[in-house]
Amino acid sequence: MRIAKISNHGFTGESMRKTHLRLIASALLLLGALPCLKSHAQVAKARYPAMAPLGQYLMPESTEIALARSAAPASLSGDAEVMVLRRDGYASAVTGRNGFVCIVERAWGKGTGDPEFWNPKMRAPHCFNPQAASTFLPIYLMKTKLVLAGKSQTEILKATTSALDRKELPPLGPGAMAYMMSKQQYLGDDDMSWHPHVMFFAAGDTTKSWGADLPDSPVIAANDPEERVTILFVLADKWSDGSMAPAMKH
Repeated sequence: MRIAKISNHGFTGESMRKTHLRLIASALLLLGALPCLKSHAQVAKARYPAMAPLGQYLMPESTEIALARSAAPASLSGDAEVMVLRRDGYASAVTGRNGFVCIVERAWGKGTGDPEFWNPKMRAPHCFNPQAASTFLPIYLMKTKLVLAGKSQTEILKATTSALDRKELPPLGPGAMAYMMSKQQYLGDDDMSWHPHVMFFAAGDTTKSWGADLPDSPVIAANDPEERVTILFVLADKWSDGSMAPAMKH
């Protein structure tokens, strides 16, 4: 879906390609299922054909605040605003002082074509910097309102596309980024906690200008056409609590 010190400089071209595929299939807001994961996608689609009862997506507020803050080191998240999901949508539960916003995204943060779009188990703690909080997070908050209003995936895509076309949602701010470093994150049934990482958001398709996905490059890119951004992932070597993260498999 996420400090930026990288411990995986030895990526080969092949390992980068595999990582890219896993990212697209995981919880970081991306579209569809890959051909190589077709069997898994079919199972997931059958398992999550519709929204579960709302209560399955909710959490005790104190637990959600702690999980949201775990997205980034305490030196940053401790002064961030924290938003929690309630029955009528997200609301601010903790006032921030540094402009960052920490939030636990649910599965509808994924692309509307994702087979786990309704997975009630998904918990993806993010800590958005001020630029992302004001210009990228509103897309997810809009999707949440549509979900709680009972809209279908097709209706959600149509509404968000229209809002972007009509500039009812703000354009992406320069320097927008987010932390996803929670050891407790659950990004989907396939990737589960995956790896701690930070994400940088760039308008349009900017893979080449970042040198992403090249042999030995620590930057992994995934295009998100629904939200009209390229998400650039940089893996971290530690979780937000300072414990070591698993090494990327080659």
